[in-house]
Amino acid sequence: MMADSERKMPITKTGDAVRAEAAETDVGSADQLLASLGYTPELSRNRSTLQVAFMSFVLASIPYGLATTLYYPLVGGGPVNIIWGWVAVSAIILCVAASLGEITSVYPTAGGVYYQTFMLAPPRWRRIAAWTCGWLYVVGNVTITLAVNFGSTLFLVGCVNVFETPDGQGVLAGEPYQVFLIFLGITLLCNAVSSLGNRWLPILDTFAIFWTFAGVIAMMCCVLAIAKEGRRDAEWVFTHFEANSGWTPGWSFVVGLLHAAYATSSTGMIISMCEEVRAPATQVPKAMVLTIVINTVAGLMFMIPLVFVLPDIQGLITLAQPVPAIVKSAIGNSGGAFGLLIPLLVLAIICGIGCTTAASRCVYAFARDGAIPGSKWWKKIDHRLDDVPLNAMMLSMVVQIVLGVIYFGSSAPFNAFSGVGVIALTASYATPIVVSMLSGRQTVRTASFYLGPLGWFCNIVAVGWSLLAIPLFCMPTTVPITDPNQMNFASAVFVGFSLIAVAWYLAWGKKNYRGPPA
Repeated sequence: MMADSERKMPITKTGDAVRAEAAETDVGSADQLLASLGYTPELSRNRSTLQVAFMSFVLASIPYGLATTLYYPLVGGGPVNIIWGWVAVSAIILCVAASLGEITSVYPTAGGVYYQTFMLAPPRWRRIAAWTCGWLYVVGNVTITLAVNFGSTLFLVGCVNVFETPDGQGVLAGEPYQVFLIFLGITLLCNAVSSLGNRWLPILDTFAIFWTFAGVIAMMCCVLAIAKEGRRDAEWVFTHFEANSGWTPGWSFVVGLLHAAYATSSTGMIISMCEEVRAPATQVPKAMVLTIVINTVAGLMFMIPLVFVLPDIQGLITLAQPVPAIVKSAIGNSGGAFGLLIPLLVLAIICGIGCTTAASRCVYAFARDGAIPGSKWWKKIDHRLDDVPLNAMMLSMVVQIVLGVIYFGSSAPFNAFSGVGVIALTASYATPIVVSMLSGRQTVRTASFYLGPLGWFCNIVAVGWSLLAIPLFCMPTTVPITDPNQMNFASAVFVGFSLIAVAWYLAWGKKNYRGPPA
């Protein structure tokens, strides 16, 4: 007989080894699924479920996103618009996220809603449907990234100007050339980090979660504890409505929803990262829905304390960036206010990096199907930089910088960029949802993230929101218009991109475009 010491003991695996093996299995399965959808895996799958959720959170960067656009609800309806508008839009966007999650669990590719529309649409009109949705998705990704970086610029100027000269003026004049140079620096920084540090971006996204909540809690405690100019009572905070837009009260409230709509417009952008996720069919849908819940809580934590210490609204609506002024009035000194605003500034840069990354994947995915002029350049992957679509990223960056030049002619481009970003992304999200509904939701019945009868409700809410948002965000925030800078140029920018898409379709796409492989 074999001695006890010679007997073979069963081989056991450590927890790390088991997790590594499971991750390799997920990656293999995801690559097989991608191959079955017609694509060769080219991007590195280095993100887990939590890391996807964290990046989705970073794309929205709720405290920052809500801070840069607080002007809109202040004009639209005051405290009620700020708080209840956020809650209402968050509930609607939860339906959008769930609807997109269902479809994404069937078609998890970097093409996102563009690829999904092609696969769901009837063969007779799937090419034109995918072309339209794809251009909306690309335009939305690029312009919302531009809006983030431009918003970061304006917010930085507002933060610096909590310090004043002896005559009460901000220390930074904010001349057009100054604003453009800051915007240029932020854009270049975001592209540099996204392209050169791709393998470390999941770590940056994880850091952003803890940084955000630490910063929000610090701001919440300080402004409420110090409150130099006193605190509002709870009834005023949660029920006071004050329309200053010139629109009728009900419509004024609706126009003020651009605040919340802009902050949540990135909901579907995370789909473009599907080919860098280990198990995208399950991880991405869960991350999208989970992020909306986290964002809602973070948004309320950020905004409710600010409303409790809100100074006179009539004074705030004269400012492009009211949050620095609110914090300064609550803290009572410039240094302390600037210190509390630093977490938002850091989050702004991280948000810009995340949006730059997602936009580049979107451009790359559309280009590899030949739908963008010069696609042979934009679809290349740079394997020296850890599998980054560098050319697509550079194309997106150049378009953003060119559009940023508009600021030299008008001081209202941020409104246009944020508006067209929301319009284009909202329309692109709605397209595959509508096509799925028209087919009786037959395809999503096989989804691993199937919502059952609840899916119809979510789909209807998502489409209804799209029908409202598209015309809404083409309108000026205030009326009557007495200054060209009050105009909303979102429709003009949107029409410009639409003409490019139509011209390219007529010149090349009609004869040559076949859509993604099916």
